[in-house]
Amino acid sequence: MSGEDAPAQQQNAVDQKQETKPAEEPKAEPPKTESPPAAATADAAATTEKVPEEETFTYRALVLTGYGGYDKVKLQVKKGKPALKAGEVLVRVKACGLNFADLMARQGLYDRLPSPPVTPGMECSGVVEAVGEEVTDRKVGDKVMVLNRFGLWQEVAVVPASHTFLIPEGMSFEEAAALPVNYITAYMMLFDFGNLRPNQSVLIHAAAGGVGIAATQLCKTVKDVTVFGTASASKHETITEGGVTHPIDYRTKDYVEEVRKISPKGMDIILDPLGGSDTHKAYNLLKPMGKLITYGAANMLAGQKKNLLAVAKNWYHQFSIHTLSLIQGNKSVCGFHLGYLDGEMELITEAMNTILDLYKAGKVKPRIDSTWHLEQVGDAMRKMQERNNIGKMILTTEPMPEEEKKEEPKKEEKKDDKKKDDKKKDDKKKDDAKKEEKKDDKKKEEPKKEEPKKEEEKKEEAKKEEK
Repeated sequence: MSGEDAPAQQQNAVDQKQETKPAEEPKAEPPKTESPPAAATADAAATTEKVPEEETFTYRALVLTGYGGYDKVKLQVKKGKPALKAGEVLVRVKACGLNFADLMARQGLYDRLPSPPVTPGMECSGVVEAVGEEVTDRKVGDKVMVLNRFGLWQEVAVVPASHTFLIPEGMSFEEAAALPVNYITAYMMLFDFGNLRPNQSVLIHAAAGGVGIAATQLCKTVKDVTVFGTASASKHETITEGGVTHPIDYRTKDYVEEVRKISPKGMDIILDPLGGSDTHKAYNLLKPMGKLITYGAANMLAGQKKNLLAVAKNWYHQFSIHTLSLIQGNKSVCGFHLGYLDGEMELITEAMNTILDLYKAGKVKPRIDSTWHLEQVGDAMRKMQERNNIGKMILTTEPMPEEEKKEEPKKEEKKDDKKKDDKKKDDKKKDDAKKEEKKDDKKKEEPKKEEPKKEEEKKEEAKKEEK
């Protein structure tokens, strides 16, 4: 190496150091001009797209906010798409069924519904929108009916795939929502417990309700079954056309006496949704080898809110019997509660398959009383609780048209005006009745006043005669 080369190399080294320093200094500054790799940008963009989609997913749901009156069930908007677990499906709900148990749940009288706030609803129908892992027998687009403990009164619901049943061709979403609870209940009571056979007699309480109509139709699938059905007089024509042999107006007549007139020995099967003293009556109405199937306590429900007197009365008259009495009477008593069979889906599926076969054969068909928007759930509940329905009450998830929403307040005003008018009429009747009473009292008093006068006149006449 020459002496001239050494200074040149040292200079080159110094120049290199000077050149590298500016490259190192920006590291301490914010990376304003640096751009991330293309792959990282794509991932970040994808994440940014996914998050808003999940966050902006909303759906309407009915929520029981507390126990009490019709106003305790409120329509709310929920955010976030429900997550799917293995074995579950996401259903876009089209229609929901309203059941008597939902009325009891609103008052805190149904123990299968968790504490508020909670979304009620045990049955619905709709379309599968997504399937979780391990689901092999359902696919996106399938039309299904759903049976679940609760949580179905909303626009989307996540349920186990095993709790869904394919809707047959030609069945509407409203009919599908009306089928599961009522028909499974009626079928399992009549055939699994009751062992219904030809030439037997059956007493069906609330024969114009959802379970009542289902039970009547199922009775007609067996030869020569005589059906006794209790319902208010205005419903007799409908239930007779549906298959009830002997309709009984429970409001004006003693149904026990009416049954005894026609069938002195009693009934082979009695379906009792009432509880309390009516269960005692039902047991005494059974023939030897008869079966009483109790499946509710409707007598507990009196008014919008929990009526402690009605509850206490029902419990006081609760049916109880010694096994020796059962043996000597040759009778059986069964209890049925579909809500406690949610772990027995094989049994339920077997019953549902039979029911769907009967539907396809034209032997059973749900009767829809009326369809209500989610916004009208309070009115729907009121109609059912006041026993004004014939058949099934359905809730539709289709949003209420703006025109109907505007009419709702007017309807409420009309209802309030009608109540005021009715009150005025009642008050007028009371006033008229009081006036009539006063007139009658005056008429009664007038003869009393005249009697002393007549006595005095008689005395005066007697004196004159003596003179």
